[in-house]
Amino acid sequence: MPKLFDIKFPGAGKTLPEGFWSAVDVWIKKPHVVNKRLCGVTETESRAVDREALLFLLDGPQHHVLSSISCSGRASPGQTHEQEKHWSFSVRTFIPKVTRYGTLLQKEIIFKDFDRQQVTFLPFEEDSEGKVSLKRGNIYQLQLLHQDCEEWALELHVLDSDAWFSDGVAYPNLTWLSTDLLPKLVRWATECKSSEFRSTLSLLPVEKYSVMYQQLKEKYKAMVKVWPEVTDPEKFVYEDVAIATYLLVLWAEERAEKNLNARQSFVDLGCGNGLLVHILSNEGHPGKGIDVRKRKIWDMYGPQTVLEEKAITPSESFIFPVTDWLIGNHSDELTPWIPVIAARQVINRHNLTQQLKCQVISPIWNNIMGQERSSYSCRYFVLPCCFFDFYAKYQRRQCKKSQYKEYIDFITEVSQVSGFNTEEDCLRIPSTKRVCLVGQSRNYQLSEEAEAEQRRAHYIQSRQPSSGATVQRSEIGNSVDCFHGNRDTDKSPDSSWGEGFQPRDRVETVRNCAALPRDFVDGVVLQVANVLLGMTEDDGRGSSSDWNQGVEGGRVYIRDWRNRKSSRVDTKRKPVALGALKTRPCWFYDHHPQRCPLQAQHCAFAHGSDDLRPSTRPLKKMKNDALWLAHSS
Repeated sequence: MPKLFDIKFPGAGKTLPEGFWSAVDVWIKKPHVVNKRLCGVTETESRAVDREALLFLLDGPQHHVLSSISCSGRASPGQTHEQEKHWSFSVRTFIPKVTRYGTLLQKEIIFKDFDRQQVTFLPFEEDSEGKVSLKRGNIYQLQLLHQDCEEWALELHVLDSDAWFSDGVAYPNLTWLSTDLLPKLVRWATECKSSEFRSTLSLLPVEKYSVMYQQLKEKYKAMVKVWPEVTDPEKFVYEDVAIATYLLVLWAEERAEKNLNARQSFVDLGCGNGLLVHILSNEGHPGKGIDVRKRKIWDMYGPQTVLEEKAITPSESFIFPVTDWLIGNHSDELTPWIPVIAARQVINRHNLTQQLKCQVISPIWNNIMGQERSSYSCRYFVLPCCFFDFYAKYQRRQCKKSQYKEYIDFITEVSQVSGFNTEEDCLRIPSTKRVCLVGQSRNYQLSEEAEAEQRRAHYIQSRQPSSGATVQRSEIGNSVDCFHGNRDTDKSPDSSWGEGFQPRDRVETVRNCAALPRDFVDGVVLQVANVLLGMTEDDGRGSSSDWNQGVEGGRVYIRDWRNRKSSRVDTKRKPVALGALKTRPCWFYDHHPQRCPLQAQHCAFAHGSDDLRPSTRPLKKMKNDALWLAHSS
């Protein structure tokens, strides 16, 4: 097969040839990490084969094309693979982010030749009837060569470069393979690092995730335009769309596995902006979100999205015995408590009796106990972010792991002690904190609930600091699926299992100058500017080219807006809207002794009262409401 391109490895290649096969496996199993137009692949078949099996696989009308890869060569230096089976055979199916091939499936047969350190890719298409068409012009090969003086090289071979077809998705172009893929393979092979976490979407069928994500992304993309919060709308909207997609596919697989018809219910603890709750509810899952602080965007969702503003204190006063799933999406101080709350769905009969104040309790109690028994199947999903223990910030205990990995292991330990068989997965979201934990089943029998509760209580007590902390009692109202008693008079030993937990304040503390009076801020700015201007010997009557910047030793100065190169101008910054031009006075024109360095026609701010004009931009709330109404209709 003719060579098209090669690249040398840096250094002596101490990680080779093992690093080569590790890098190749990344390209085979996770091509989406380098080809962003792919969502992933599914491997439908993979096995080691000997010479006879390989010849059988190659037997057919395309034998003359493929026979070259069946010839055994001499083993390369550093050969570590077993000698009985020199080849590996697998098939992968591409999953594009955007479906563009109709009913055709794009697949590749992959042959690994361990003796000659090469891997061959044979693409083909398969229609809905199972008919296969080999893409002969797109057959290519990656080969590792050990050259003289401990030099290694990676080569790209193509069967017929003139017949190569490219669409940038399942069929990348040759330039991309040469200049993008090969350098990344060399880097991966040289680094040869193993990830601390599992591959992305390891618990889900990737093809179903891809289809649903594209559907939800299109359905909720208008949220970006109406986002009223100060946070980045694109990041938060598409991140919550991805999390919702993950849960919806996970729950659909669960219903299929357990033969369930009803959609799972949920409660999102610490729901924040509530968008995840809105999407899940809108897609047919009954549930609600709870957070200590209401967000502006809550009023935009409508009555079908149930969001409650209340503090959450882990205790018997806050359990959800009829809920299928508890969710913790960046739930901060609640994160370690969510597996505990999901596992400890037990209702104290004394508290329930006091709350109901009912003489005839038996029928109601029997009904509740039936719900309590079903709570043994309550599951949870958490996406940890900030590092919290049960009662305070999480403290590192070892340095051999990253802080993030250590915290994930801690939450996993909490989950296992709480009684869950815990699974770890990695989401595809625009965040560095994207490892989630899922508890779908228990590691004990229902009859062992008492022993399991003792283990939970002992573990939580062992994490409590000796000094303790005063519990901030949450003002929890009545709810159809949240049971609680009189917290002051009906406290039982079981009701204090969250004693010492400190929920965050309802009112967010502002820690910058945004809440300071405007006059005060303006006064401070003017004083600082006058001090800077006074650091020079200029009397303020110099020419415009000697505009006073208040320089001291070349380190402290006021920005001269005429000199664009002297400042870090963000080239991606959006231009000032026409409706905002000349709507505010120019600070330099009013306060600098030499006034503004820009001419009035070049300055976005008003030079004097005659240059000032009223704003024509609509109020943000009015604009958001109009866009939201258009989106809803």
